[in-house]
Amino acid sequence: MVISNKPLKFILAALVACSPVMSFANSENDSTHVQNEVAHEEKVVSHNAPVEGEHVALDPKAKVDAFIDHHLQDSHDFVFFSDEKENKHYGFPLPVILIDGGLKIFSSSKLHHGEEVAEVDGNFYKLVHGKIYKTDAAGTINFNEHGHPENEKPLDFSITKNVVSMLFVSILLLIMFTGLARSYKKGPIPTGFGRVLEPLIIFIRDEIAVPNIGEKKYRKYMGYLLTVFFFVWLLNLLGMTPLGINVTGNIAITVCLAAFTFIITQFSANKDYWGHIFWMPGVPVPMKIILAPIEILGTLTKPFALLIRLYANITAGHVVIMSLIAMIFVGKNLAADLPISLGLTLFISVIEVLVAFLQAFIFTMLSSLFIGMAVQDHDHAHHHEDETAII
Repeated sequence: MVISNKPLKFILAALVACSPVMSFANSENDSTHVQNEVAHEEKVVSHNAPVEGEHVALDPKAKVDAFIDHHLQDSHDFVFFSDEKENKHYGFPLPVILIDGGLKIFSSSKLHHGEEVAEVDGNFYKLVHGKIYKTDAAGTINFNEHGHPENEKPLDFSITKNVVSMLFVSILLLIMFTGLARSYKKGPIPTGFGRVLEPLIIFIRDEIAVPNIGEKKYRKYMGYLLTVFFFVWLLNLLGMTPLGINVTGNIAITVCLAAFTFIITQFSANKDYWGHIFWMPGVPVPMKIILAPIEILGTLTKPFALLIRLYANITAGHVVIMSLIAMIFVGKNLAADLPISLGLTLFISVIEVLVAFLQAFIFTMLSSLFIGMAVQDHDHAHHHEDETAII
């Protein structure tokens, strides 16, 4: 699938899970990022320029807020942990791909997590809050009264952490399903990991696709429904690992996923579907004129509900868990705060594992429902006879 952070980036389709407790532990060590965030907030007041890489005394609550913001954001590198005293980051950089008067490709290590200015072909770039801006050799960043950088941004097609995660899940899905397909050549019963996949596939077919789309037309859409279910589910689970990845909590990704459902629905729709939208049968003409715009708006609100539901639920889960863990660092009484924090975090993490599956299921269910509404045939004569019989 093709999705991205700022400008759209290229991706395939795919999705597995753990627990976000460790993500905060990793972020807790990554103090440089947090200091940069808090430094920015203080600098904005005085409208000073370079903020990345400057160190200031941090209020514990402000530090926690910055940790959570940093965890939820995409980034141009993987940082497993950092040494605050040594100001060293342990991880690996990712490729930065910019279009700025030509193609600029370089390693994100040149940006050094926003602490340094990268020079590429005579142009200077700086990383501020996960976004790359054009600057000068001194790294000057100008902020407006709202605290947003005013510097020009090049088109950013970088391979970010979210992109790597989606590519990884896509490759994983490809391996899983090609392996399942090959195992069927040996007999009617799959072997190996295929025995785990088959019940899930049958569940999606019998409980989602067939009831919502119908026996005659469901097979055409099974490929998409299987892809989107496993893609969302595995990404949700991956977001609960110590890697601190939050792909489905990025609204750009959920927008693209919902857009795929919207496009498939509209291009699959039959004349009955469009007839019910623009000129509803059995409705007085004045009401048809009034209801038609509402029905057209309804075609847009459906994918909007899809994208917001997935984005909000996943983001909220991450924020709640990170906030609970933050009790350990903000509270003054470690003996009292530690067991409460870890107990609540464990409880919410278990719920999040269920939510990871549930959100993938709901997204797939609603997608199949919208597609089914677009492709089903309406027998108006038969429907009228049924209504007459009931009366």
